[in-house]
Amino acid sequence: MPGPNGLVLETAGVPEEQSGRQGMKYLFVHQNFPAQFVHLLRDLRTRGGNEIVFISETGQGHMPGVRRVSYRLPPPVRMAAPAPVAELARAMQRAAEVARAARTLRGLGYVPDIIIGHHGWGEMLELADVYPDVPMLGYYEFFYHPTGLDVGFDPEFAPAAGVAPLVRARNTLNLLALAGSGWGHSPTRFQRDTYPDWARARITLLPEGVDLDRCAPDPQAATQPFALGDIHVGTDEKLVTYIARDLEPYRGFHVFMRALPHILRQRGDVRVIMVGGDGVSYGGRAPDGRTWRQHMLAELGSTLDAGRVHFAGKVGYGDFCRLLQRSDAHVYLTYPFVASWSLREAMACGCAIVGSRTPPVEEFLRDGRTARLVPFLEPRRIAEGVLELLEDRRLAHRLRANVRTQAERMLDMHAYMARYHRLIGQLAGGMAHAALTDAVA
Repeated sequence: MPGPNGLVLETAGVPEEQSGRQGMKYLFVHQNFPAQFVHLLRDLRTRGGNEIVFISETGQGHMPGVRRVSYRLPPPVRMAAPAPVAELARAMQRAAEVARAARTLRGLGYVPDIIIGHHGWGEMLELADVYPDVPMLGYYEFFYHPTGLDVGFDPEFAPAAGVAPLVRARNTLNLLALAGSGWGHSPTRFQRDTYPDWARARITLLPEGVDLDRCAPDPQAATQPFALGDIHVGTDEKLVTYIARDLEPYRGFHVFMRALPHILRQRGDVRVIMVGGDGVSYGGRAPDGRTWRQHMLAELGSTLDAGRVHFAGKVGYGDFCRLLQRSDAHVYLTYPFVASWSLREAMACGCAIVGSRTPPVEEFLRDGRTARLVPFLEPRRIAEGVLELLEDRRLAHRLRANVRTQAERMLDMHAYMARYHRLIGQLAGGMAHAALTDAVA
């Protein structure tokens, strides 16, 4: 329904009687919906008795039981300034629009018991002015460093001279969030530890879970023909898989592509399916202005048996899970950066994984125990890791069983939700920061 000042408040699928039931009031904030909070939202709906409002940009879907509040960003501020300054200006625009939406909600009588959101785009910066007495739980994803992590990791893309101040300036939103009174959480130890020592005391390590029932091994997958759109894999063929949001260097697309000619020469029965878009989620575009897929295909030319390499684009979640279940060797590569959800889901599906020997991956996997870990920057070693898993069935079987066990131990969704609710309860209950640190350690 329309609210004051043209604000759009979506109520589809929310029973009227829910507002009279006992429970907590939640306010979620993220430019995308439902983003990292999809599992928590589903759990809250299952539990019932809660009022849930989610502020995000317009144009996305809805979830039964969740009221959507949409905000619209004005055009970007035009300025001749370094990129981090433009990012801050855009973030301040987001903060103002989200605060405007929150003031409308408050005017309608909605005062949440807790505010949960992501600090990455500045949307939460002004919420303490609207709801000064409401605790906030912010998602801290990554603190930028000019050296030692993603910047300068790949010598092929050496940072330009003078980039260090710009990288440090990108932490402005992180620092503004940390200067506030809210609490934080990070999904991995690696990501939390990118933050300064003084900040970590206010950031809970909250490992994210996976639906282990939906993402589960299927022993029959390799015994049946597999089809994904017009891509077909026979039962007599080996399937190598690679998945990323976008096909780009941050996720090792370029080095994986350079590994393929050797894999395909050694095994005539191999097919490769790559899932991911042609955009840029992290880093920059290819130097020739083309997509990274076009760039790498041009580089490899006739050395690549293109008839056995398939680009599936972005796929639905059901097909995504089927692909992992059918995979004979799954390749996951990443810079020292944020770990992908697809790594967790590949573990849950019991994939035989070839992973990069980088800190985000090493937090989840051990070489020879749950995966074969290889140097990120060495295509030949990546190829050898894939071939080893295709040829050594006993090793692949052992890694599959062990990685599924590891997923059950560290990625259980029920345990994740229990930890999440415990943290929310402590914050909403007014536990002091010192006591909270001890309680969630």
